[in-house]
Amino acid sequence: MSDDPRTSQPTGGFPAQEQGQPAQTHGMRPRPDHGEGSYRGAGRLDGRRALITGGDSGIGRAVAIAFAREGADIAIACLPEDREDADVTTSLIRAEGRRALSLVGDVRDEDFATGIVRETAEAFGGLDTLVLNAGYQRDREGVAEIDTDDMDRVFRTNLYGMIWTARAAVPLMKPGSSIIVTSSIQAFSPSPGLFDYAMTKAAQVAFVRALAQELGPKGIRINAVAPGPIWTPLIPGTGWDASKIESFGTDTPLGRAGQPAELAGAYVYLASDEASYVSGGVLPVTGGRAL
Repeated sequence: MSDDPRTSQPTGGFPAQEQGQPAQTHGMRPRPDHGEGSYRGAGRLDGRRALITGGDSGIGRAVAIAFAREGADIAIACLPEDREDADVTTSLIRAEGRRALSLVGDVRDEDFATGIVRETAEAFGGLDTLVLNAGYQRDREGVAEIDTDDMDRVFRTNLYGMIWTARAAVPLMKPGSSIIVTSSIQAFSPSPGLFDYAMTKAAQVAFVRALAQELGPKGIRINAVAPGPIWTPLIPGTGWDASKIESFGTDTPLGRAGQPAELAGAYVYLASDEASYVSGGVLPVTGGRAL
């Protein structure tokens, strides 16, 4: 019998907590579940060479663990402040007998966002799986109060960096390659306090749908995953008050927030040959909330 999805992960909200940006895993209470003890691989990505932006923690770490257990070599890109989290992730990859590469910098820097593609391909002899996962969000008082520099950080992280990395990767990718973008339920059901973040997530969906038409004739698939409320370092780093953290995710039909481990299978599916006819899609992992 399968586990009850309402209770298979921690229920209710979370203890009040806040971190600066970028937030780290070690400061979270409770620690997220990335699938360290639960994900079982089946060789679905044997020989693949993957680059995951924002791969140090949260969804990125869960995807890295799953990809490694499915047989892929993995490079992760992370901010300098996230080096400690990145070291944990690369150690988990290597524990599966796979090659791991940590690339430290900021995807807001065009040279870094493009250089990570070259470094990954040189280290692994090619690149055939790209996960564009790096993201930034902050709670907003309202449109009248938003700071231009902080808004620019959201756009440059979530959109510019994504485009720069994809632009560098596509010429190196052969037929059968896959690109996966981490979008959000915010693209379809935006919260007023996250309006600039939601704008970027909606733009990512348009990016995926447009590029599917361009890349399909080249044999390259591109899709998005749209997470709902997931317990990652992004959440204590958003700037929400205690009540928002304490109720986080409880408004979903399943009554709880998701864990990063519950996203990993979606990325494995989209990267694998099992999704050979899936391109331009948006796969919701939302606890039952509709897109």
